[in-house]
Amino acid sequence: MLRTIAFKIILALHFILWSPLLLIGLISNRLNRFFVLSCASGVLFWARIVAGIKYQIHYPPHEENGVPVAPNGNIRLDGKSIIAAKHMSILEVAILSTHVRNSFFIIKRELLWIPIYGWAFWRMGLQPVNRARGATNMQKLTHAVAKKIMDGKVLIIFPEGTRAKPGQKVKLKRGLLFLAHELKLPILPVGTDSGKFWPKHGRMHSGTANVWFEPLLPCNASLDEIAESINRHSA
Repeated sequence: MLRTIAFKIILALHFILWSPLLLIGLISNRLNRFFVLSCASGVLFWARIVAGIKYQIHYPPHEENGVPVAPNGNIRLDGKSIIAAKHMSILEVAILSTHVRNSFFIIKRELLWIPIYGWAFWRMGLQPVNRARGATNMQKLTHAVAKKIMDGKVLIIFPEGTRAKPGQKVKLKRGLLFLAHELKLPILPVGTDSGKFWPKHGRMHSGTANVWFEPLLPCNASLDEIAESINRHSA
């Protein structure tokens, strides 16, 4: 428990001390992205040093016994797919943001109201969504996301809409299907077991967290197919 308390104190200090740099970074997109991603790298550093949490990324095999796993089953991190990821902790947010180049997340708009960090997220191009606006909001969201993808950015979305506990199966939101269908982009599922080591509440546990990139799914995949793929290796 002492390790958990020490980590949370150090992480809070990390965020506080990084704030002035994020303010400086607001002067340009490139500088802002550099400081935000450096802050995320710091989260991974302190998680490893203080909490004893390492991580490993797994990519899908291109073939099994000489037979392709799926048509076009290669890993796509170039913006030509929507990354749909399991969300269990801050850990996979930091991992994905630092390992997927030019990525951006769809986030609830309230996160942009956080002083300094919210401004940095806005400057970085994270896409806010107002969940209460329904279909009208989805049309505006799709247009905004399409523009960012045209600019070479990669969309990462947490289709469950909330952090899940280990063993918890959360129903996926239909917004992912709407975006994939409208943008005609395949879906790249990503699973994780980070919640075993960095739970939403309570004590942290040392060990190696895993992030699994699964084979691509077509844009017309069902929610059940996407959920099955995301949860295939997840805790």
